[in-house]
Amino acid sequence: MSPRVLVLLLGVCMLLQYRVEGPQAKSEKGISGSSDDFYGPKTRNKKITPPTKGTKTPVTGHRVSKGTEASQILNTILNNYDHKLRPGIGEKPTVVTVQFSVNSLGPLSTLDMEYTIDIIFYQTWYDERLRYNGTFETLVLNSKVVSQLWIPDTFFRNSKRTQEHTITMPNQMVRIHRDGKVLYTIRMTIDAGCTLHMHRFPMDSHSCPLSFSSFSYPMNEMIYKWEDFKLEINNDNSWKLFQFEFKGMSNKTETLSTPAGDFMVMTFIFNISRQFGYVTFQNYVPSSVTTMLSWVSFWIKKDSAAARTSLGVTSVLTMTTLGTFSRKNFPPVSYVTALDFYLAICFVFCFCALTEFAVLNFLMYNKMKTQASPNLRHSRFRARAQARARAHARKLRKAPVCTIINMEGNDGAGESSHPGSSQRSKPICCKWLKGCKNYFCVIPNCKGSTWQQGHVCIHIYRLDDYSRYFFPLAFFFFNVFYWLVFLYF
Repeated sequence: MSPRVLVLLLGVCMLLQYRVEGPQAKSEKGISGSSDDFYGPKTRNKKITPPTKGTKTPVTGHRVSKGTEASQILNTILNNYDHKLRPGIGEKPTVVTVQFSVNSLGPLSTLDMEYTIDIIFYQTWYDERLRYNGTFETLVLNSKVVSQLWIPDTFFRNSKRTQEHTITMPNQMVRIHRDGKVLYTIRMTIDAGCTLHMHRFPMDSHSCPLSFSSFSYPMNEMIYKWEDFKLEINNDNSWKLFQFEFKGMSNKTETLSTPAGDFMVMTFIFNISRQFGYVTFQNYVPSSVTTMLSWVSFWIKKDSAAARTSLGVTSVLTMTTLGTFSRKNFPPVSYVTALDFYLAICFVFCFCALTEFAVLNFLMYNKMKTQASPNLRHSRFRARAQARARAHARKLRKAPVCTIINMEGNDGAGESSHPGSSQRSKPICCKWLKGCKNYFCVIPNCKGSTWQQGHVCIHIYRLDDYSRYFFPLAFFFFNVFYWLVFLYF
């Protein structure tokens, strides 16, 4: 191919390339004139669509002017503003009005003696440095402006842990009015201490406080006040009080003297009372049933020592376990509560039921040992016992005596042919307090001698019969007395 043909083909190719790229290809290459030297993104032509019929172009001039005016007002009042100094410093104390809105209350931990509360805390004061003139009645600002303004250094005195909510932004708000009134709002969750007096547990009522004051400003510099005390409670939210019931609220104002000065302490109090249905089914019902179960041994034969002993020991151990379990989720207080007193009495009833069989078994063993002795020895012993009984009866005719005599016979029901023959064994006497007119003659037949007439006769081998009535009646009267005292007094 000849050189002329090659030059002609090269010219045709350059002409086609110029037509395809157009005149913009040169400007895109920049000053260097080479496309390889350009690394930035290339601009694209946006298609401008003409407005269709019926649409209106937005007018932004008015909005821009309002935003500009608000920015100018904010810049003007913050230009020479010192947020480190309180309003009216050196002239008068700053008056801060407070108000609460409770989102949720609870749970209340009895073991840790603290409760949780979720609140929105409102504080209002006047700052003359923030006055402005303009068409805006108020300026609502978010948490980013809070650091540029003076804020009261309020802290909660009985709080253990405090959490400020920051999702999705810090839950803080500042509202500045035209006359210099400032409203500061913050949401927080507080774990506050609450001293619980558990003497009447579980029929107890408590007052849980939430106290706050200034940390650094004494009363001559900052004053808190309730303006028509009103605590807003959101009843739509669930209150996690569980075992407790909300009874109302109150407030009080105190002055606390410290080395740093006298501070004003504001306190509002939540009054709650315990609903003891849970404690009833966990403690009162099992302990009462266990106590009544120990009485079953009174209907078991005296010879069945294994059955009666195992039942009594099981009842005592069960009461011990219930007493330990009741203290598991309980604060380590040093005094006795109402529940502890009830469990202790039930433990005593179970222990007495076991002791009753031990006494009965001991007396039966002594009777069998006496019957196994020789007749001669028995007759001498009987004569000496009768002589001693007569002599002792003459001396203690007017003295209160409890006489326990083991008798021979079938089931302790031996009868005597003459008045003086009712005492056949050595009496065991125990003196009572003075002034007691009667004593218990614990023998099968008390209608023998003169000194026994008009006194109570108790058969020692009928202890089971007596216990079947005495234990239930005693436990019934104890319950009546217990619930009347702790519920109504």
